[in-house]
Amino acid sequence: MLKKIISVGGWTMLSRITGFVRDIALAAVMGAGPVADAFFVALRLPNHFRAIFGEGAFNAAFIPTYSGAREREGASGAKTFANRIWTLTLAVQLVLLAGAIAFMPSLVGALAPGFVNDPERFDLAVTLTRITFPYLLFVTLVTMLSALLNAHDRFAAAASAPILLNVSLVAALALAFLFPSAGHAAAWGVATAGVLELLLVWAAARRAGLAPRFAVPRIDRTMTRFFKTFGPAVIGSAGVQIAMFADTFIASLLPAGAVSSLYYADRLYQLPVGVIGIAAGTVLLPEMSRRIAEGDDVGARAAQNRAAGFILALALPCAVAFVLMPDLIMLALFGRGAFTADHALAAGAVLAAYSAALPAVVLMRSALAGFYARSDTMTPLWISLTAVAVNVAFKIVLTGPYGVVGLALATAIGAWVNLALLLVIARRRGWSAPDATLGRTVLAACFACIALAAMVLLGREAAEAAAAGLGRFGNEAALAALAVAGALVYGASLLAGLKIFRASLLPRRRVP
Repeated sequence: MLKKIISVGGWTMLSRITGFVRDIALAAVMGAGPVADAFFVALRLPNHFRAIFGEGAFNAAFIPTYSGAREREGASGAKTFANRIWTLTLAVQLVLLAGAIAFMPSLVGALAPGFVNDPERFDLAVTLTRITFPYLLFVTLVTMLSALLNAHDRFAAAASAPILLNVSLVAALALAFLFPSAGHAAAWGVATAGVLELLLVWAAARRAGLAPRFAVPRIDRTMTRFFKTFGPAVIGSAGVQIAMFADTFIASLLPAGAVSSLYYADRLYQLPVGVIGIAAGTVLLPEMSRRIAEGDDVGARAAQNRAAGFILALALPCAVAFVLMPDLIMLALFGRGAFTADHALAAGAVLAAYSAALPAVVLMRSALAGFYARSDTMTPLWISLTAVAVNVAFKIVLTGPYGVVGLALATAIGAWVNLALLLVIARRRGWSAPDATLGRTVLAACFACIALAAMVLLGREAAEAAAAGLGRFGNEAALAALAVAGALVYGASLLAGLKIFRASLLPRRRVP
């Protein structure tokens, strides 16, 4: 299982690296001003809907149902189910697209009310969102095909598809002189990426003999089970998106640049979330679903523990870096062109606040897998809505004194509430059983984080001083030096900690 996590994580890492190239291009061309704010709203709107109807919610319903259909009805029954879901998904997305295009001013006004009093920025956001919104149609179909491939342990195409979005956006920005503005160029890059992603994943499904066909949707036992699972999952995903809507809503009321600061900080924060947390959850859900369908609950819990230890060992050093040097990270990665030092300081403060949520968020997918693998999406629904209520309440309280940073702090509080409730309920039901090895692994990771923090605190000033002579590349050189030194210190300390606490990131034996 860990080899699969590393494989998915590797593709996701490549996606995030190309994503940084994309964000560097966006920052250099658009900075963090009004055009950037309008584009990021145009990018967020289809992504909010995608996150509600696709990704987590769809996988949570589709993979366990599909695995169960294969066990009960064989390959033909599972294929029939997939064909019906494919047809239904396409029909629903076409209706949603038509409605969104028609009522786009209302949607943008609801998402970013602060733009309404700025007609130029509002009109630009509406125009750009009409261009980007078809991306939702294509990426939802990509999500369905990805879930189908994942259910057969084929992860590469789905994990690599987001790379095309980054490449398409960079190419579009390079041709920005052909468009009315850089925002228009980037919006068309998003729309083009949706087509490219669908072609890639469809080709992978066809090679594997899994490409779905059109079929009249009919309600049978399998479809009923899917919708009973999918409905609560969608509502739960919608709850998470409500909190993100609240971020954009409130940020649009703050001074220009707040939306952009959230975007750039979120991009860095999402790196370990995607590479580690989502990759592990993507692999863990089919693994646990298969074991539970076979009656192997002990093996399912063991797989969950191994994934949790692996996730924390990789994610915690990222949180340390985000807390101790967020300003340097922002300056080194984005501090050029239209992205100024003030922009870097503002986005860095948001990143530091986001880092408090990182351990909880990366563990969320593995915690949810224990529920989704058992087709229980109702419990995560209520937990999610509870956490969202806490999140939104703290956004309202914290934004006044802390501005855009308060939004990120509220996100961290909501994430920890969500994870704590998931763990407590799973433990009470006997669906999770953290063992001594997991505890020792966490101790080893914390020991290594202390060593890493000491290195950054003691070495940052020296690294910046040594790199100062490099002029415009000083920040990049200082960050690179600290990153290399930090990786060596953390790696050596983690190995020492694993030995001291008698723990291991790898399973010593395969659980039957």
